[in-house]
Amino acid sequence: MRRLIVAITGASGVVYGIRALEHLRQIEDVETHVIVTPSAYRTAMAEVDYTPEQIKALADHLYNHKDIGAAISSGSFRTSGMIVAPCSIKTLSAIANSFNAELIARSADVCMKERRPVVLMLRETPFHAGHIRLMDQATQSGAIIMPPVPGFYTRPQTLDDVIDQSVGRALNLLDINLPSVKSWTGSGVE
Repeated sequence: MRRLIVAITGASGVVYGIRALEHLRQIEDVETHVIVTPSAYRTAMAEVDYTPEQIKALADHLYNHKDIGAAISSGSFRTSGMIVAPCSIKTLSAIANSFNAELIARSADVCMKERRPVVLMLRETPFHAGHIRLMDQATQSGAIIMPPVPGFYTRPQTLDDVIDQSVGRALNLLDINLPSVKSWTGSGVE
């Protein structure tokens, strides 16, 4: 069983984390360990038709965002990595600076020190120099910065197509391959 940490922050785009959890529920050998911040639940009220209970139900294991003693806060608890979808600038800053006051940053820090992938679906635009410095710091520590920027070579027809492709590409970075993700072949998509 592959354990994967999924964190959902209060940045716009909570649908990315929700969709990741929906896809991961369909994969038999993946067990999700989920952190959802209070801000994420607040953002979800404005952006999606999911109640907090429906979001929580997508997790195999759910942790309080302040529980820095949770299983996923230790390197001895083996995981396949972590995705933060969406990743707020506040969370990026905490991860980049190893400010482990809450579980998302602590879990990311643990993954990076153990050389496990951490994918940050950063949701902010435009970037100022401080954001870019934080992205550089996080990258130097081992994080992968992946803003959900759509690729149009897949010729998406719906918003769901764009969301699924972005989430699928992020999960590819964690060695999870969704059949719905289209790949460039050199002369088109497959």
